Amino acid sequence: MRVFRTLDSIEAPKPGWAVAIGNFDGLHRGHRRIVRRLRREAATAGLPVCLLTFTPHPEKIFSPDRILMIQTLDQRLRGLCRMGLETAVVLPFSRSLARMTAEEFAASVLAGAMNARLVVVGADFRFGSKRRGDAAFLGDAGRLLGFRTVVVPPLVYGGSEVSSSRVRTALAAGNVEDAARLLGRAYEIEGEVVQGSGRGRIIGFPTANLHSPNEILPPGVYATRLFRKKRAWKAVTNIGLRPTFGELEPTIETHVLGVSPDLYGAYIRLAFLSRLRNERTFRGPAALAGGIRADIAAARRVFRRLGL
Repeated sequence: MRVFRTLDSIEAPKPGWAVAIGNFDGLHRGHRRIVRRLRREAATAGLPVCLLTFTPHPEKIFSPDRILMIQTLDQRLRGLCRMGLETAVVLPFSRSLARMTAEEFAASVLAGAMNARLVVVGADFRFGSKRRGDAAFLGDAGRLLGFRTVVVPPLVYGGSEVSSSRVRTALAAGNVEDAARLLGRAYEIEGEVVQGSGRGRIIGFPTANLHSPNEILPPGVYATRLFRKKRAWKAVTNIGLRPTFGELEPTIETHVLGVSPDLYGAYIRLAFLSRLRNERTFRGPAALAGGIRADIAAARRVFRRLGL
């Protein structure tokens, strides 16, 4: 994927772009509906497609503790690439950009730097200083500036709109199955396998210890799949504080079922399939080993149910 990271670096095609705008955190089913509409409208208009997004999320500028991201930017861009998008503009979201009026954004960014001829947004899209611009405003501006606006209605699932905030709420509760229904796929984190304490190996259950850049790490014990390059394994993953050993730093520990692949130093992905239990304190290593055996049995039932 070709990524432009400043307005000055953008090389817009002469016929103009069909552009979708948004944060697209999580690339949930509603986001995917917008991307499909973008590609369909662009094909009809004979335009190349581009996605305009921002980093960090605007809410992090004005309320840093308010929001955790579902995906890293790299995860977001890779997902968009798999959906057939070859170009993205990732603008650094700053207070100066936030002060830009809706009129200025439409004229200088969309019609100007991006040479947009078609703009696709969700119905709840807001932009410009104090979020005064909305989809209706964008439609009016486009008629003056030379681009057509397409507004995609929200996707409703389970009685309410699919949204990134709804996914975050599900993950905060450890409800990874509900999150997967909203995302259209299992929730994933990724990172490098680092040196652990070695206690798992001592009690007979070696673990891969993951250092992850992901911000949402739902505490608990889960049936997961571990991916390294083109290989995949069934696993049980614990996210928490290891209370049995009195540790205070959160850890991500994954035990691969049936085999012990050498993963130290590898970059891996974990897909969360089902929550098995809360993290809890055991009386000692022997009791912990018994608890892990029970977790493995529960995970195997999940894998059988899912046909894995």
